[in-house]
Amino acid sequence: MRESGRRSRQPAPGGRSGRQKPGSKKANPYDKSNSAAKNSRSDKQLPVGKTNHRHENQQAQARTNRRDVPAALTKPGPSGKPAPKQTVSLKSGRRKGEWMEFKLPDSLASAPLGVILKSFPIPAKVAGRLTATNSIIKQGQLLRIKLFPSESPGFPGDWVDLNILYEDDFTLVVNKPAGVEVHPSTQGQRGTLAHAVAAYYEASGQKCRVRHIHRLDKETTGPVLYAKNELAHYEFDKAMREKTIERIYLAVAEGAFEQRKGKIDKPIGQDRHHSTRRRVSETGDPAVTLYEVVEYLAGHTLVRLRLETGRTHQIRVHLTSIHHPLAGDGMYGGTRRYIHRQALHGERLIWVHPWTGERMEVRAPLPEDMSKLLDDLRNADSE
Repeated sequence: MRESGRRSRQPAPGGRSGRQKPGSKKANPYDKSNSAAKNSRSDKQLPVGKTNHRHENQQAQARTNRRDVPAALTKPGPSGKPAPKQTVSLKSGRRKGEWMEFKLPDSLASAPLGVILKSFPIPAKVAGRLTATNSIIKQGQLLRIKLFPSESPGFPGDWVDLNILYEDDFTLVVNKPAGVEVHPSTQGQRGTLAHAVAAYYEASGQKCRVRHIHRLDKETTGPVLYAKNELAHYEFDKAMREKTIERIYLAVAEGAFEQRKGKIDKPIGQDRHHSTRRRVSETGDPAVTLYEVVEYLAGHTLVRLRLETGRTHQIRVHLTSIHHPLAGDGMYGGTRRYIHRQALHGERLIWVHPWTGERMEVRAPLPEDMSKLLDDLRNADSE
């Protein structure tokens, strides 16, 4: 399987491999000039199946500097317009273990804590919890916020190599391979992505709880977003409800689409005759999928899809409902002549950073089995 980003490795004794320690003077959280987001903002599409090695190298370099934070941040407000600049420069913050420490400007040094906190991107609900647990301490011009308390992963660790697409103090994005579930579906189950992330946190010295924000089907590949603290979890859950986390997929469907662009707006509910299947149902939950044809192939179509909702098996059910099941998707009518799983891959994940307010984006390279599928279909088309 092709991989983008670095692989996680067992850290060398006495430290975290390839990372700056949280208290290091060199740490400067989230500098925009070095962030992975800046290096991955271009919406220019590469030919499907090709890897942008320059982009991968830029991402790798950016991860070495990922602890920099921009000064005078602007965060989108409810109207979508940038909010006024922060009174406190977040760039002045320094992580010290579980705490983030800031030197307040003279104008805020004697202000009430409630006024000071309005200068930080901390939701009121989270700020209330931090205050109630003495996790915000003001000493003169110094303000310390316990944003990174030590936590148990919540899952026993199963060590495997992870393909990490992006990581910082608040966020982890992992490229999920086919055949792996995001989290256990039965009691006592092991070998899921959650167990692998737990092992990675432990091995890299990060005392974080495993918090996945969204899921992918077992046989679907692509990026999965994790929150590494309570603030990030709160912001990401809110973003999911408000549909501001964007997931873009590539799929190989059977047959030739008549329209190059389209919208499938059909509610989805559970199939009463099958416990794990879903179907289009008038009494189901609203579900909307947008599609665009990328390439016509031999008896198949490569399509790019965007989800406006996140129902279980949404893409698989919607494409079947318009008579274009995914190649390899035996559950929903696809054949397995060329591939032995549903030909569905999460190509891109786009989100707003919970601390900086930056627009972030990662791309996951096409897995080997789907690249081979496209090559086989292109060769069949030329014969």
